[in-house]
Amino acid sequence: MTWRHFLLLALLGLLVSLFFAYFEPFPGYLDSDYYFGGGLQLAQGRGFTEPYVWNYLDDPQSLPQPSHSYWMPLASIVAAAGLVVTGQTTYAAGRLGFLVFAMLAPVTTAALAYNFSKRRDLAFASGLLAVFSIYYAPFIPVSDNYGIYITLGGLYFLLCTNHRPHTYLFLGLIAGLLTLARSDGLLWIGLTVLLILWRFISERKLGAAFINLALALLGFLIIMGPWFWRNEQLYGALLAPGGSYLLWLKNYDETFAFPASQLTLGSWLAQGWQAILAVRWDALRNNLLNAFAAQGGIFLFPFILIGLWQYRRDQRIQFASLAWLALLFVMTVVFPFAGPRGSFFHSGAALQSLWWTLAPLGLDSAIGFVRRHGGLNSQAFPVFRIALVGIAILMTGVIFYIRVLQPGWDEDQQIYPKVEAVLQQNGVVPGDVVIVRNPPGYYLMTGRSAIVIPYGDENSLLSAAKRFHARFVAIEAAGASGPVGVIYNDKSDPFLRFLGEVNEPNNVTRIFEIQP
Repeated sequence: MTWRHFLLLALLGLLVSLFFAYFEPFPGYLDSDYYFGGGLQLAQGRGFTEPYVWNYLDDPQSLPQPSHSYWMPLASIVAAAGLVVTGQTTYAAGRLGFLVFAMLAPVTTAALAYNFSKRRDLAFASGLLAVFSIYYAPFIPVSDNYGIYITLGGLYFLLCTNHRPHTYLFLGLIAGLLTLARSDGLLWIGLTVLLILWRFISERKLGAAFINLALALLGFLIIMGPWFWRNEQLYGALLAPGGSYLLWLKNYDETFAFPASQLTLGSWLAQGWQAILAVRWDALRNNLLNAFAAQGGIFLFPFILIGLWQYRRDQRIQFASLAWLALLFVMTVVFPFAGPRGSFFHSGAALQSLWWTLAPLGLDSAIGFVRRHGGLNSQAFPVFRIALVGIAILMTGVIFYIRVLQPGWDEDQQIYPKVEAVLQQNGVVPGDVVIVRNPPGYYLMTGRSAIVIPYGDENSLLSAAKRFHARFVAIEAAGASGPVGVIYNDKSDPFLRFLGEVNEPNNVTRIFEIQP
């Protein structure tokens, strides 16, 4: 691989992401809204605080509150960097750093692939698969962790073959950045420690093992130490409180339970083992489908498996397989609701560079097998390689149409300015708080503080409103499931005065004023 190959891949990665970004003028979903909102707060000098509440797991008491008690802050820091560099507060400015990662992801993938095969053609094909990344393509240019995770994961596997001491410092730094991006990044410092122990067993060099371990932990703490210190000052613990409540969810909507203290081991056990196991069986099926479709790219999947078998003795493949199995276990057994709803897709991005590396290798191995048994000729290798990339381009286009154009990337967020207009007609004042499905999105679109609709009955809603002095509630049809559906359908509730509704083709939002 020459610098021209890498430059071409970087430019292609940028162009494809810019094309997607053109049709994604807003963050588009809760996670991305949250990260960009956090970046906006940092760039405007408000530090790690937030004027909204999207869950009640850490028992927030008022607004504004400390930020990133559930999601980690790296994506917000990247967003803030773009805002500070440009001196603007637009989403276009906030996504600049993510476009940089869109350029780096195919470069690191190609470098990793070349490290495996020492062949430019195969490495360039792997880099193109990272450019036309099918299910990941719509999310790489937004304010989220996909491009970050793909790039850092590729760097991790690129470096981990080196046995020099300074390499372990870099592995610790990468593990720290992965953890600063997502809490499941802790897996990578665990894998780094395991890698050092594995090499100690084979090499029997105790002194070197201690030095390597110290360097890895030093690198990790250089990144994570300040965040741990911040959490210790705020919460008296290295990690923010509330995460343990996720262990006792009986359905996904309980993520928004108010108060979160009602989520207990006792209530979890009360549902019975049949329900507990059924949920995890469903999670396993959904996560395996995700592995086949999103992570495996559907048609790439069999070639990735062939590549895995072909390189099964490579230490990187062994540790990547262990990491994937660990993620599958955590996102199936420990977090069976978050995993299938995106967390497994998110966390698996750190392994994508390796899967894109293996796909062309597996394809060449399959073609070689057919040739050895009397089929195809030598021209089949480049032809099928081109076809592999061509199908990836076609499928990326299909996902673009389905995910971005239909029904429209920013459809949900366009509702909130219309809701705000109804509130303006009904005497809202600047300090009023509104209860909505997506509080960060509401804040970004209107500048108004918001809290999330709590999971529960009317009493839960009124209790949350009282704590945060919320005056209005906007309930979307798309979020009117469970107990909140009763509130949505009952316009004559004595505690909620119906003000009107915002009609969208697929989502009618009803607006209420909370009565004193």
